[in-house]
Amino acid sequence: MPGAEPRLRFRIHPLFFAYGIWTAFSGELMVFLAAAVAAVGHECAHAFAARRMGYTLDRIVLMPYGAVISGDIGGISPKQECFVCLAGPCFNAAAALFFAALWWLYPETYPYTDTAAYVSVSLFLVNLLPAYPLDGGRMLFALLRPHGEARARRICLLLSLLCALAVLAYFIAGAAAGKPAWSALLFCIFLLAGMFGGGRYSRIRFSREKSFSRGVEERRVALSADRSVGYAVRFLREDKYLVLVLFRGEEFAGELTEEEFLRGVSAGDWTLPVGELLPEFCKRP
Repeated sequence: MPGAEPRLRFRIHPLFFAYGIWTAFSGELMVFLAAAVAAVGHECAHAFAARRMGYTLDRIVLMPYGAVISGDIGGISPKQECFVCLAGPCFNAAAALFFAALWWLYPETYPYTDTAAYVSVSLFLVNLLPAYPLDGGRMLFALLRPHGEARARRICLLLSLLCALAVLAYFIAGAAAGKPAWSALLFCIFLLAGMFGGGRYSRIRFSREKSFSRGVEERRVALSADRSVGYAVRFLREDKYLVLVLFRGEEFAGELTEEEFLRGVSAGDWTLPVGELLPEFCKRP
């Protein structure tokens, strides 16, 4: 993609290594590794979906309780945000279905893949909880935001607190019975910390300087002029110079160069029809 900055970066928190060492001594190393792989796949699915919506992930940080995304979500529509949020759980659901199909075809693989499958199912279900910064909480906030951001935030914070208290109660009950679930305590801390922060997404920024210096081929895409700017972003490629050939019905409406299209992208109105970016349209009184 053209000069998407900042690029997706991975960082591992020191506590991730500490928790990994602890699981090695407690006999849960395989669960920890399976959860780490599933979490990375989950976040990469978010990154792919965000890129399709015209955003890019800034950084993924692996934590002992999962992964955290950073960036700036400013300007994303509720529908786009829900699409990005659903991508992660859908990846985990697809992974679980893959393992189930694998067991049906090759039952002997079950002992080697059951942990990964159960972790994928758990991530799918847990991330749909209406608690921030889980995907379910993000979607709830996105859907409530048009009715007032302050009110939406209060509702989401209350639900997040209730979920955190429920997980804490589960940990206390287990500890009283002599079987403390330390992963539940970590998850509770994760929910409480997420109430005051969370992942963000950042706008794409484009630069053709490097690609022009080495030469780049032209890519022409025929598209309805009524399609939105957000939809047309998917046609951008780092190794191709984009020209949108626009039509209204079956009639030729004009051509939109990459520079003209990117000016519309920079304006941030993703619902704007690309036909309104044509120079002829912009010159109308």
